[in-house]
Amino acid sequence: MNPKTEVLDAPESPRKGSPVSASAKPLPPARGGLLLVIAVVVIVAAFVIGLIPRLHQRAQVNADTRELSLPTVAVTSAAPSSVSAPLTLSGELKPLSEASIFARASGYVRRWLFDIGAHVEAGQLLAELDTPEIDRELSQARAQLVQAEAARDLAASTARRWKEMLSGRTVSSQEADEKASDLDLKKATVEAARANVERLQNVAGFSKITAPFAGTITARNLDVGQLVNGGSGLELFRLGQLEKLRVFVRVPQTHARSVAAGQKAVLTLTEIPGREFAATIVRTAGAVDPASRTLLTELQVDNDKGEILAGSYAQVHLPDIRPEPVITLPSNALVFRSEGVQIAVVAGDRIAFRPVTLGRDYGNVVEVLRGVVPADKVVVNPSDALLEGAEVRTIDAPPAGR
Repeated sequence: MNPKTEVLDAPESPRKGSPVSASAKPLPPARGGLLLVIAVVVIVAAFVIGLIPRLHQRAQVNADTRELSLPTVAVTSAAPSSVSAPLTLSGELKPLSEASIFARASGYVRRWLFDIGAHVEAGQLLAELDTPEIDRELSQARAQLVQAEAARDLAASTARRWKEMLSGRTVSSQEADEKASDLDLKKATVEAARANVERLQNVAGFSKITAPFAGTITARNLDVGQLVNGGSGLELFRLGQLEKLRVFVRVPQTHARSVAAGQKAVLTLTEIPGREFAATIVRTAGAVDPASRTLLTELQVDNDKGEILAGSYAQVHLPDIRPEPVITLPSNALVFRSEGVQIAVVAGDRIAFRPVTLGRDYGNVVEVLRGVVPADKVVVNPSDALLEGAEVRTIDAPPAGR
């Protein structure tokens, strides 16, 4: 083997200053920086991906902690009352017209002609009285009238003669004037006597007791021979028109504005079960009675058959009368304090206590006349620990029956 050839075939060792092969060259600087940036981004992304859930979880824990630290209250809203049962009141039945008949003259009962339950016509004679004293006074008054008329006639003749003598200048004017004045005096006396006679005649006419209108006698308090003193207040008869009855009811103030003439009503009586009688509102007092806070209302009901007894009580059902809408709240929303009755209202997320004025109590709900509006969120079953301005969270309370 040629030694020179072996030397040529052996690999040459790199020399100093000789060029390096491509596979052994170092990386460019731009490519190395890119890899570094990518590595940093990956590290930051991994950090952020791991940090965000932790931050979210921490925020959620803080929110839950804050939410759980707030007291929870159940709230409701005020609503109009739904108590709409037909109004039923007790009514007093009275005759359409009723009069107590008294004696105007004094005397003894001579006779009476009708008893209770009898129907009489207007002007019909009911009883007669013997009035001897009035008869004597009337006779005396008539005699005085005759005497006064005679004196007047004499004074008239005297005055006429003195007037004739005055024209002949045989008497003075003073004397003639005196006779004329005496005539005027006698005429006035006659008129007074005549008026007295007419008065006694009218009083004597009161000895006949007559019916002022057609109706039924419901009371008789006299008998034959009974002494009756005029103006003593003794009721002799009571007369009433029973073909149509008046019914008086007192409507509570809360329903008063719903009452109007012409509205229909139904009457029931316990003594006539199963029967209903139609009635109509005809008028009201027009003002609430300050003593009872009720409105006196009059109805009329036909009683042609006489089935309803005047003076009794009846149940009056008024289907057309409804109370004015009143706001109600559950009774367990009320707070009783030394300042008075209050409610707890949530304004925003804060508690505010507000005084209220109550109306009727229906048990599970009460009327609130003042202090609340339907938009208010009212706390139900408020705790004693609730304070003014306290922050709370709310849930809806189940509706109460109203």
